[in-house]
Amino acid sequence: MTAPRESDEPLDIERRTFEFALRVVKVCSALDAQPGVGRTLNKQLLRCGTSVGANVTEAQAAQSRPDFISKMNIALKEARESLYWLRLISASALMTEGQLAPLTQEADEIARVLGAIVRTARRNLDSS
Repeated sequence: MTAPRESDEPLDIERRTFEFALRVVKVCSALDAQPGVGRTLNKQLLRCGTSVGANVTEAQAAQSRPDFISKMNIALKEARESLYWLRLISASALMTEGQLAPLTQEADEIARVLGAIVRTARRNLDSS
């Protein structure tokens, strides 16, 4: 379920969150095809999963360092929320853990990267 990469170079966070959003869209399409509660959870995941990359992109055009930190912090919150919904979808057996494990792992890794970016940006703001 992971997208092929042209090289072994790590992806920058903007591209990585865009690819994450694409994968979320695909999972949500599968959930939307199911009747019942899956459709409601689908909407929750779709909103936060696609918002991560949108906020990272917005942060790239921030008007100030505090604005950058704020937008990246929102992206971090959305990544954590995505992780929550993915875990709930898996635990409720709407999709198998095997189907969601790569996306769940990516959500966790993105949250960790965004957390590090926010901490570093705050530290740099405090020291300037």
